[in-house]
Amino acid sequence: MSRPLNDDEVLSEMKKMVAFIKQEAMEKAREIQVKADEEFAIEKSKIVRQEADNIEQAHERKLKQAKTANKIAESNATNKSRLEILQARESHLSDLFEDARGKLVSLSEKDSKKYGALLTDLIVQGLLQLLEKKVSVSTREKDADIAKKSVEDAKKNYKDKSGRDVEIEVKQDLSKESSGGVVLYGHNGRIKIDNTLDARLRLLEEQMLPEIRLDLFGPNPNRKFTN
Repeated sequence: MSRPLNDDEVLSEMKKMVAFIKQEAMEKAREIQVKADEEFAIEKSKIVRQEADNIEQAHERKLKQAKTANKIAESNATNKSRLEILQARESHLSDLFEDARGKLVSLSEKDSKKYGALLTDLIVQGLLQLLEKKVSVSTREKDADIAKKSVEDAKKNYKDKSGRDVEIEVKQDLSKESSGGVVLYGHNGRIKIDNTLDARLRLLEEQMLPEIRLDLFGPNPNRKFTN
């Protein structure tokens, strides 16, 4: 039969049990600490990676915004420069045609022979368009004397070209601001042929402007198609 444990033996057994429990608790605590450290490291890595991604995305957004702002600035500068060039070209063309207008005025004032011949041609052109028996021709008041001779010459030229006679009434009712030339009226004033020098110059501007632009400034690099 086993004998009962004495007090010392009981105390020794209790110490062994306490030591065992303590050892188990320490090992469990270490396991918990290791697991906690691993989870902390994983979470820390996630946070660091997320923050790095956020920083990279923010940088990309700022870089994209900077590129967009730079493109807008470049586009604005290009458009401004292009507009200034176009304005300078239009100003140059305007000066060119204004100089031509001045020369036309000078022709009517300084060379009556050439101006008279020009009036004759302008009247004949109008007569051939109207093909009327009675026509009214308007001139400037200061062109009255030249116009009389030009009208007679025009009637002869018209007769030679069309085989028709025409009766022409001359009026001096063109504006004093006009550069010269004539306006013809047919069908009792219902049809008007504007052969003033100003009208012919405007027509010439419209017809010759593309060619003049090409001669002065070369082909437009922004134009994809040419006629």
